[in-house]
Amino acid sequence: MIEVTVVLENKSGEPLYLQLYNYFKQEIQSGSIKPREMLPSKRKLSLHLGISQNTVETAYQQLLAEGYADSVPRKGIFANEINSDLILKPSKDSSRNLKVLNEESEPYIIDFSHGKIALEHFPFTSWRRLTLQSLYEEQSSFFLNGDIQGELPLREEIAKYVYHSRGVKCSPEQIILGAGTQYLMGLVTMMIGRDAIFSMEDPGYHRTREAFKDQGVNLIPIPLDEDGISMKHLYESKAQITYVTPSHQFPMGMVMPITRRMELLKWAEEKDRYIIEDDYDGEFRYRGKPIPSLQGLDPYGKVIYLGTFSKSLIPSIRINYMVLPMTLLKKYHDHFSLYKQTVSRLHQHTLWNFMKEGHWERHLNKMRTAYRKKQQTLISSIKKHLGDHVRMIGDDSGLHVLVSVQNPMSEKELIEKAREEKVKVYPTSVYYQDLNSNKGPMVLLGFGGLSEHEIEQGILLLKRAWNLY
Repeated sequence: MIEVTVVLENKSGEPLYLQLYNYFKQEIQSGSIKPREMLPSKRKLSLHLGISQNTVETAYQQLLAEGYADSVPRKGIFANEINSDLILKPSKDSSRNLKVLNEESEPYIIDFSHGKIALEHFPFTSWRRLTLQSLYEEQSSFFLNGDIQGELPLREEIAKYVYHSRGVKCSPEQIILGAGTQYLMGLVTMMIGRDAIFSMEDPGYHRTREAFKDQGVNLIPIPLDEDGISMKHLYESKAQITYVTPSHQFPMGMVMPITRRMELLKWAEEKDRYIIEDDYDGEFRYRGKPIPSLQGLDPYGKVIYLGTFSKSLIPSIRINYMVLPMTLLKKYHDHFSLYKQTVSRLHQHTLWNFMKEGHWERHLNKMRTAYRKKQQTLISSIKKHLGDHVRMIGDDSGLHVLVSVQNPMSEKELIEKAREEKVKVYPTSVYYQDLNSNKGPMVLLGFGGLSEHEIEQGILLLKRAWNLY
């Protein structure tokens, strides 16, 4: 077992688990840690470095997820062999390699990514125990293909959960699991038919837009008003199906009021149209009571409901689900039952046990509290340090806010100036079908993966970067 000489900086602004992960990654890439060499146990390393076992666990999980190491049951964690030829190196003639070198030598100290979550709260111990329990209970069966829609016990738990939390009315038979929203969008497109006219919010989730385009459908962007998707423009589009994020419009953040929801349902019922409702982070609402899902309000069977465990559990688990109306469920069974299930049966079984034993509900309550505190820290920091120089958009729910900066800088300049302070912020122009139609420079600030200290530090650095005094 190797000796570890890493020095962790508590005041660097970078989480300890990330410092530890980067140390092991660099040692493995450079060959200082040899292939198949055993890494220290979590207990011994935590004692040696004076940090918690959860910190070590989080660093090791990242190494495992990215393929730098493998876990051998009852033995330990071992370094993998990394082909050094595949690691990008700086080149005198390559601006791309120079950019990589600069980013590696000057890493971001604060990353306002909306895709990261609070890993420090993930229940590693319970999840590990349930994973092992799943293997011991029915080890051989998980080497075979399972139900094409996903394991029935898990679908039963999901059906109960979405009814109690979001008012979604469905049977387990209506639920289909899939590895990611884009995969499920591919199935929906085939069921509806590529000849149909599709539409979606503009701005809207860019990965869904690209999934539609890759399917070759006619996709029409529908602008927003203060309540969400514009009904006037939707009717004018002649679309037969539309994709919306009513519980927390992505990226603008407005919550669609009940009147607009009813108007949208009426639009769907009138000419046998469909609505795709993506409830990607509906668990996290910070003001008022949650508004029922479109699907739960739908008496006509015109809503395709999408949910995910990426925001509320972990992104890498890749467990998404959709609830199909009965008309489309029949079409799915008649024409698409040859498509195999894309989610690991082991992960499905582990998640089923996790939900059945009550861990899911407890974890969700803990995450709501944690994210509410982080969101409040972000908002108060923006008000305190940036004041009237910025305008916040979409701060009622979810894991991000938009910031419109009142200075002469363009979106690109705002991002570049933030980078110079080693802070990563994100563009909003990518969410518009026409990149040039963005209504003024705005950046997206996610907060799920940052500590409250990092959030405030990041805002202070942005104040300096954008010269907001």
